[in-house]
Amino acid sequence: MTKPLRSISEYQTFYALDHLKHTSTGPDGLPAWFLKLSAPVFAKPVSTLFNLAINNSIFPDQWKTAFITPIAKISIPTVPADFRPISITPVLSRVLEKLVVRTYIYPVLHNPKPPLSFSDQYAFRPTGSTTGALIHLLQVVTDMLRTNTYARVFALDFSKAFDSVRHSSLTSKLSMLEIPDTIYNWIIEFLSGRKHCTKFQGVVSSELPITASVIQGSALGPSLFAVTASDMHPINKGNVILKFADDTYLIIPESLSSTSQSELANIEQWSLDNNLKLNRNKSYEILFHPPRSPIPLSRLPSEISGVKRVSSLKCLGVVLSHNLSISEHISNILCSCQQSLYALKLLRAYGLSDFNLSLIFTAIVLSRITYASPAWRGLMNANDHVRLESFLRKAKKVQYYKQDSTIADIFDDLDKRLFACIISDKHHVLYKLLPNKVDHSRSMRKRTHDFMLPQKTTKLDESNFMCRLLYKDIY
Repeated sequence: MTKPLRSISEYQTFYALDHLKHTSTGPDGLPAWFLKLSAPVFAKPVSTLFNLAINNSIFPDQWKTAFITPIAKISIPTVPADFRPISITPVLSRVLEKLVVRTYIYPVLHNPKPPLSFSDQYAFRPTGSTTGALIHLLQVVTDMLRTNTYARVFALDFSKAFDSVRHSSLTSKLSMLEIPDTIYNWIIEFLSGRKHCTKFQGVVSSELPITASVIQGSALGPSLFAVTASDMHPINKGNVILKFADDTYLIIPESLSSTSQSELANIEQWSLDNNLKLNRNKSYEILFHPPRSPIPLSRLPSEISGVKRVSSLKCLGVVLSHNLSISEHISNILCSCQQSLYALKLLRAYGLSDFNLSLIFTAIVLSRITYASPAWRGLMNANDHVRLESFLRKAKKVQYYKQDSTIADIFDDLDKRLFACIISDKHHVLYKLLPNKVDHSRSMRKRTHDFMLPQKTTKLDESNFMCRLLYKDIY
């Protein structure tokens, strides 16, 4: 007889219900606000329900139906393609899924059995983020540029990746993870018998079965997609693949440029095996090179058929130029932030208090400027810094930002906080980028860290987050 799993406690259930955020109500009609308000009353019976479902590998049929709500992509939609389908599952189902993911899925991602690996996946993992993915990507590129004239980066696009994952491929990979058999069977039950229907302008369509996908709108789905992508690896040592959900980046140094075709063919075959489709028309290639060392025409590699080569690429929300300049990205965010300042001016004219204006500025404008700044800050030139500082002074002048901090102070604080999280957590997604620790046999003065200092062989090394922070305040 299978030993019962560790129970989900009443407190865990209460905490999950009490911290529910405002979210759409699923087909069961139970709104999040009601579950949150009644958490003290429902915590015990709901935790009992959750434990029965998990220990018996049962997923209630009432939770297997999702509403598809079409949200317009453009102001005046005319065809179905102008809508974005948003899948909405029951709130209680999402609560149970989150508890299962945190308790049973996340712990086994650290040391999976080959061929699975999650070290190159920066989404749907604890401590994972776009900032971490960008830091690693730029670290790999600059490392390659030490000994190569250029590095090829392919930004790959998979058509409807989350909607077309084959369940048989997914479950075979799940079986390789060190999860309890009961949880494995529960996930199989979770994937089987799914249905969805469309709800638009109060009218609900008939239900149709879901035979593929990781179940959009579910809390378990993102982790299942990470498992799906966990066996996609480069076939040539020296090439690197980095992933953030379905955003996949293939990085190839000049010395292995001839392997580009075979790497793309391997990824294409992987996508076919998993019922996905690599969309070459929406995939892009960029050749990164040192700022003052353009690529000689004689060494320029030929383009890959169907993949467009660009001079700048938007990677996870950050625009990177071929010469590793961040100026275009800063121009874009300053243009957007100027529009936000005008919106704040209108809100002030309508009587919004200075305190609330300051909150909005911090939440919308400043967060846009600082997005992923630890990754790209080292690529700024003096003019980029002056432009950002000038914008912040303007915000201070009109009292949208009332702190004394400069843009450098804000960036320093974000760098420091991220670095402290990395060095204090061996399971952090960026911990693997740290050098080995130094074993001090004698009692020496206190240092900011105990890691070896990397060699700075080129100017680009100083632009890397890890190198900058390892050297910061070390002497």
